[in-house]
This record gives sequence, C-alpha cells and structure tokens, in this order.
Amino acid sequence: MNLRRKLGLSWELYGDGSAPPPGQAVRPGQRLSWGRTTGLGAQHVIAMFGATFVFPLIMGLDPNLAIMMSGIGTIIFLLIVQGKVPSYLGTSAAFVGAVVVIRDGGGDSATVTGSIMVAGAVLAVSGILVHLLGPNAVLRAFPSVVTGGVVLLIGFNLAPVVAQNYWPFDQWVGLLTMGFVIVSTVLLRGFLGRITILLGLVFGFVVSWIFDLVFGMHQVPGAEEGTFVDAFRVDLSGVGEAAWFGLPTMHAPDFQTQAILVALPAVIALIAENAGHVKAVQEMTKDDLDPYMGRALFADGVATTLAAGVGGSPTTTYAENIGVMATTRVYSTAAYYVAALVAILFGLSPKFGALVASIPEGVLGGITVVLYGMIGLLGAKIWVENRVNFANPVVIVPVAAGLIAGIGGVSLHITETFEIEGIALGTIILLLGYHLMRRLAPAYLRDTVTLDDPVSASHAPGEAGEETSGAVRTADRGSAAPDKEPDSRD
Repeated sequence: MNLRRKLGLSWELYGDGSAPPPGQAVRPGQRLSWGRTTGLGAQHVIAMFGATFVFPLIMGLDPNLAIMMSGIGTIIFLLIVQGKVPSYLGTSAAFVGAVVVIRDGGGDSATVTGSIMVAGAVLAVSGILVHLLGPNAVLRAFPSVVTGGVVLLIGFNLAPVVAQNYWPFDQWVGLLTMGFVIVSTVLLRGFLGRITILLGLVFGFVVSWIFDLVFGMHQVPGAEEGTFVDAFRVDLSGVGEAAWFGLPTMHAPDFQTQAILVALPAVIALIAENAGHVKAVQEMTKDDLDPYMGRALFADGVATTLAAGVGGSPTTTYAENIGVMATTRVYSTAAYYVAALVAILFGLSPKFGALVASIPEGVLGGITVVLYGMIGLLGAKIWVENRVNFANPVVIVPVAAGLIAGIGGVSLHITETFEIEGIALGTIILLLGYHLMRRLAPAYLRDTVTLDDPVSASHAPGEAGEETSGAVRTADRGSAAPDKEPDSRD
C-alpha cells in the first residue's frame, strides 16, 4: 500500500463518489465512483483524440501506434511524477516542421523517429538538470523571448506544406472544413468547444462523402509531378479488410546527424510547453508543483524516447485535457489512467487505424490551415502574456534575424556534405543572438526586455527581466490552460 501511495496509485473516494458541488474540486489523489471515473476518462480520450492522431498522419507516422504510445506514455508520466501532476501525453506538434524538412531532404520514417528519439533523450536530460538546479533554470535558459520565437518559427515554417501537400487535393472540401472549424470554435461552448478539430474531421469526412455521391470522382495530383488521376474522395475499402485487433506497425530508428539537428529546436518548445502546463495545473489545484517541474520534463522525455524508439510519434502534455479539468474541477489521476488504458486498446485495433488513414486529403488541408497557424500564433501568445518589449533592440534584432532565417529556409554550409538550415538555423540565431546581446547590452536595455513592471528601467541589473517574470506559457501542439478557470465557453 505504501508503494502504491508513493507512486500515486491509491485514491481516496471523494464524498459519495458524485461530481463536486460548485466551489469544490476533486484532488489528484481522490476519485469519483469508478463508473463516473470511467466516463470522465472517456471524456479525456475524446479531448486528446483529434490532435493525437492527426499529427502522426501529417508526419507520415502510424496513428495507431501514436494512440497506443500516448496511453503508455501517460502511464509512465503519472508514475514518474508520483501522481502529483495530472496530465495526458498526446502527440506533440512541435516536431511537425522538423519532420517536413527531414522528409523533404530525403529522410524516411526511420530517420524521422531517430531524430525525435534523440530529442526526447535531450528533453529527459534537461528534466534531470531542472530537477537539480530548480525550475528557474528553465526561465534563465529559455526566456519568453526565445520560446515564443521558436514556437512561432515552427508553426509558420509549415505554411508551404498546406499549400503544396494537402490543399491541392480538394480545395472546396478544405475550404468548407476550415470554415466549419473556425465557426464552431467560436460558437460551440463547453466541452464541444474543446474538440472542434475532431468535429471538423467528422464534418469534412461527411462533406467528402456527399461530394462523391453528387459529383462523382475528381482529379487529384498523381504520383509523378504534374500528373493527375481520377479518384473518389472517400475510400473505405481498407477499413473492411483490416482486422479488429493486432499490433500497430513498428520500426527501428535511424540516426542521421543533420536530421537530429533539425529536430533539436523542438526541445525548447517542449520545455516551455511542459513548464507552462505544470504551472497551469498548479494554479488550478493550488498545490506547489515546482519540485515536480523537472520530473515532468524528464517523464515527457522518457515517453518521447520510448515512443520514437519503436517508430511512434513524440509526446507532450495536452492543454485540451487540462481544459477538461478546469471545466469539471476533477483533477483525479484515476481518470487519466482510465483514458490511457482506453487509448492503448484503440491503438491495438488496425480497423481504427484504417479508418483514420481514409481521411481525405482535402479534409486535412482544411484542418492544417487552422492548426499550423495556431501553432505559430501560440508563439506570439507567449510574447503577449509575458509582455515582451519589442521596442528593445535586444529583443527585436535576434528575433527578426532568427525568424527570417528559419521561415525563409536560409542555409549555412559547414562542409560539402553538412549544412544547417531552416528551423535549426533560425533557432540557433535566435537563442545565441538573444543571450549574447543581453550580455553585452547596457543595464537599462537588459531591464526592459519585458514590461511586467512599468518602471522596470529603474531596477538594478538582474532584478527585472523575464528570468523573474513568471511561468513560461505555451502549447502542444497547444497552449497551457489559462491561469484562472475559463468561462463556460471554454
């Protein structure tokens, strides 16, 4: 029993097991009745579902394996943080841009997962360092100026992917799907407002099926450039042929130095992402979770390394599930264990994987227009929330140089066979440029990097600045939950 309690596997029944009344909450170490806990676990599965299997599709990886490893990763995460940080690990969007670059450079899925595996190991080591040095180490190494810039760089670097890889397959389905996601995100309230990506996929699927019935086949880009073939938008033949139960497709990773360098900048986004989510959960539960910041980073790193090691997708804590907790006021980790087990069962169904693989490219075009833009704008959200001062040359010069180099695809040739370009180069310029300029800048410029204090210029060197400006906030592919409970729309 003591071991179960230490690992967070022992839960006290909350009251009579029913939902908490207004103003009350269910603690991480408590649970509702098992029936209600199972229902809440299913709700967590739905919340994470859309993004968790969409991003593997976009990265060319097996969505079945991603779903299964998200469940396994969540269990690993909860055990490492000893049940103190209730979170679900879904597929991370931070690596999408790097994967696109790697594949464009001739890399295959083994190269992709090899680079992600190394990045996961680096994240795990970062977690150990944060645990030893304290959570402020995150802010000192990766201040909001840098994390915001890297997240924005990752998102906006994906714009050509939508235009070239998805949108051309069916522009009208893409347009309708995009419009549905935008409108439903604004109009739908409560839980439905949190799963608009999943609802958009269903909507686009139905629209594609109707278009097939009304208009018949349409022309789509062929295997060779400049060629077109006739095809139906929806093809469910693979679903009927797939088995109900079976292991997902796995493969061994392949390690290529250039691909690894492209993937490493995503670690910065994951550090900021996890730190922001821990702070968000801390705000909701009122527990001191700073001592578990390093554990959370380490756990996510271990989960990502393990997932990539068998050919799966990277993981990260999910804001969607944090949002479910904010709405229900149930922070019980028991519900997350239920969600993890359900996800593992889904991953063991090839029929489910075949259904996911049958999603029309036009639907993905409409979804990715929104998702990629949101990833990029989350970087700007980090800047706004931390009041980054763009009137300060210490901020604007390295950010400007890093963004243009990264988004524009500028390359730096080190040798005839090795070069650094795109996201990797932009991140290096932004990170090193900012820290170098801040070190060389006069005190009045160092003290006005952020605007948390309107009289920050009067502080002595080192008193102000983003190192002490509060929690890093970012996303998942997504953003951290707000620092207070959302209104009913959320």
